[in-house]
Amino acid sequence: MTRAAADLADRSGPAAMTMAAVARELGVRAPSLYAHVAGEQDLRERVALTALAEIAEELGAALAGRAGRDAVQALAETLRAYAIAHPGRYAASRTRLDTRTAADSAGPRQSDLLRAVLRGYDITDPAEAVHAIRVMSGLVHGVVDLEAAGSFDHSDPPPEESWVRVVDTLDAILRAWPPGSTRPSG
Repeated sequence: MTRAAADLADRSGPAAMTMAAVARELGVRAPSLYAHVAGEQDLRERVALTALAEIAEELGAALAGRAGRDAVQALAETLRAYAIAHPGRYAASRTRLDTRTAADSAGPRQSDLLRAVLRGYDITDPAEAVHAIRVMSGLVHGVVDLEAAGSFDHSDPPPEESWVRVVDTLDAILRAWPPGSTRPSG
């Protein structure tokens, strides 16, 4: 059922992921779904958890053995490719989860993978790592979201060319971390 809901979200957007629509996908009556899920919110959370797990799996494979700019590029390209291939799941991956559900999800694994990227930049202070993870996530997800919304469709150069700038900018930010630092880059 979760897979059917996720596929529906990819085809028609997360808003289309209703109990009635999922029941139609599965060829059953909507009330029968309630034997498996508590309702639409539960179904949306299940799709979010699935997406978080899939993204973590893909990031883990993409980041293995990479460091520095190469790791940042793998991170950005993996998230962008996932968003293009699975737009509904990608959108669902940012569903607000309660603290316990979030802690039990693949979200912490994604954070661990981002911390691994930071080791290539010698950002080891836990508080600074949190800030750096937020900067990485904000920049990459922000550009992915804008591209998915069609914000870059009306101008040249094509969005693919901007990805080089995103990666270069993020690499430069992380090499100069913390912001305002005068430590030499190496």
